[in-house]
Amino acid sequence: MSNLNIKAFVFDAYGTLFDVHSVIEKCNDLFPDKGEEISQVWRQKQLEYSFLRQLMGTYTTFFSITKDALHYACMQTGVDLTEEKEKGLLDAYLELTHYEEVESVLKKLKPYQTAIFSNGSMDMLSPLVEQSSFSHLLDKVLTVDEVKQFKPTPMAYQLVLKKLEVKREEVLFMSSNPWDIAGATNFGFNTAWINRQDKVMDELGVKPDFVYKDLTGILEHIH
Repeated sequence: MSNLNIKAFVFDAYGTLFDVHSVIEKCNDLFPDKGEEISQVWRQKQLEYSFLRQLMGTYTTFFSITKDALHYACMQTGVDLTEEKEKGLLDAYLELTHYEEVESVLKKLKPYQTAIFSNGSMDMLSPLVEQSSFSHLLDKVLTVDEVKQFKPTPMAYQLVLKKLEVKREEVLFMSSNPWDIAGATNFGFNTAWINRQDKVMDELGVKPDFVYKDLTGILEHIH
């Protein structure tokens, strides 16, 4: 039993609640020999562009960044991205499947505030959450688009406190992304790294408070 006084359980979306693997599958469908490479470059550039735009002060929505990163990945791998293929790949982001334990975990968190907090913009998050089986179990879906500051900037995480009306130490923040966990820990949240793929934590001078294989681990923090 945890001795933390958690009032809000806050989840990153991509890789934490939703499996981005179906995007890889779609890449493989459309570009049989290049799918794996495209999806890897696409994800790498998607993150890189959000960090670079944050540093340059040229904010644009995550949807726009996702599209730009896809264009880069296709040019880099030498494939022809038609409008139809572009639409198919971007639509795949709106239809991601969720990890199998998500719904049962959210049901058990019912007495607490629950929210998604993502770099994704609402044009990506709304359809994604609505097509899931657990949209009714979330109190709020928060996007950095409201403050035009990408995670892992402290200003982005500030939005959670404002919208959920909680203190930093009352939040347990979950992400499968080491950089997001580093940002949230640095900001002062309690953090749980959902290390689904047995990765190594980034060396950024901070460590997660908890590490779990999947979301069922966080249930030790409910009273």
